[in-house]
Amino acid sequence: MKHKNERKALITSLYTADPSAHVFGGKIYIYPSHDLKIPVADDDNGEQYMMEDYHVLSMDNLDAECIDNGLALSKDDVPWVDKQMWAPDAIYKNGKYYLIFPAKDKDGIFRLGVAESESPTGPFVPQSNFIQGSYSIDPAVLVDDDGRTYCYNGGLWGGQLEMWQSGSFDRDAHRPEGDELALGPMFAEFTEDMTGFVSAPKHLEILDENGEPLKAKDEDRRFFEGPWVHKFKGKYVLSYSTGSTHYICYAEGDRPDGPFTYKGRIMEPVKGWTTHHSILEIEGEWYIFYHDIERSGVTHARDVKYTRLHIDEDGRIETIHPYDIN
Repeated sequence: MKHKNERKALITSLYTADPSAHVFGGKIYIYPSHDLKIPVADDDNGEQYMMEDYHVLSMDNLDAECIDNGLALSKDDVPWVDKQMWAPDAIYKNGKYYLIFPAKDKDGIFRLGVAESESPTGPFVPQSNFIQGSYSIDPAVLVDDDGRTYCYNGGLWGGQLEMWQSGSFDRDAHRPEGDELALGPMFAEFTEDMTGFVSAPKHLEILDENGEPLKAKDEDRRFFEGPWVHKFKGKYVLSYSTGSTHYICYAEGDRPDGPFTYKGRIMEPVKGWTTHHSILEIEGEWYIFYHDIERSGVTHARDVKYTRLHIDEDGRIETIHPYDIN
């Protein structure tokens, strides 16, 4: 069944990107970043992405109007934030809604913060400081079946992931290349009260079909940014952007911390440099939420969209060609 909103910009009153979609209380909520169409030149460090706040979108169902619920959190609300509130995620836990977000601190280092609300649309009240031990961008948070809560995050280049290879921040750190091992996303478990990590974050392994870790030169398959994890028939499915080659790929694992074995490509490139998504089951069907620049033509003025995801009984995901007419 094709829905009337499928592959269309869900909202055009503002530019939104990096959608994390969830169903809370039978209603669809989307937690995107809020793009500002400003006259800034593109660069590899993402200085054109100068987002300052978050708005929560909602839909009663996939055919309903998408609503902007207004300002949910601003950088001015968060004492440690300097700039660049990039892609967030949200969960429901402990009777509260938590918004987990990245931003640069006063030293120009990307950290992860947590804010909470009684409502899925906010406003969200931030914790006074960032999560100790956190770094880089693009948090995706999974509340597992047993209630344990896991954070997956990270992004290369402007996302600063490779700058932490020594265990401390180094702006001049060497980027893995060639036959060097590719850097995987970060993994950590949140404490029950969502105020910190149980232990220090670690890199996840993504393996090829022979059980060997992916190499940095394998840009069609290696991790770049935008991790997301959903479960399918007991398997943990890690999906992510390859960055420079603009694919969304996926890998499977038996444990929340992997290792994950590469399985294939979910989506071919969209219009625009970045690719960032979430995957959600709604009424027994699977959907992918993503963004592109089809409306604006500007890399940092994106629109959130969704389309149906076809998954077979064995978990194989059919590759999406985002601009097919069917």
